[in-house]
Amino acid sequence: MTIAIYPGSFDPITKGHLDVLETGAKIFEKVIIVVAYNLNKKSFLTVDERVNLIKESVKHLDNVEVDSFDGLTVDYAKKRNATILLRGLRAVSDFEYEMQLSQTNSALSEDIKTVFLITKPEYNFISSSTVKEIYLNNGDISKFVPQPVSEYLKNKSIF
Repeated sequence: MTIAIYPGSFDPITKGHLDVLETGAKIFEKVIIVVAYNLNKKSFLTVDERVNLIKESVKHLDNVEVDSFDGLTVDYAKKRNATILLRGLRAVSDFEYEMQLSQTNSALSEDIKTVFLITKPEYNFISSSTVKEIYLNNGDISKFVPQPVSEYLKNKSIF
């Protein structure tokens, strides 16, 4: 079974992330989308909130599992018997960072390969940072995030 890991902060998950995940789920037998604990980033949502929102957003994908992890992505992938790291690209500006990350992961584990998937053009401009900015300024984020995320954030008090 070919298992792919789709790691990220997903703070929050966007329709662009979901597009990459849906494509990955068509290519690989199993995809595990994992929320990474990142102590260097100030999180908007807790890891548990993100995991729960992703679970709600991927119910239609039978071969997708949701998890969280702390540490190196390649170590998590080995633990889960995954051979593929799935990464999404929105624009050319993403490529340099993603290439460096891919090469670092390859240096850490030659057995794990990175596959890049490009989002649909209508999602190229969407980022979690943009979604947070719109949300924190009382804007409508429903066009940019899956319905469970939009509903959750409508009811979440941030002030």
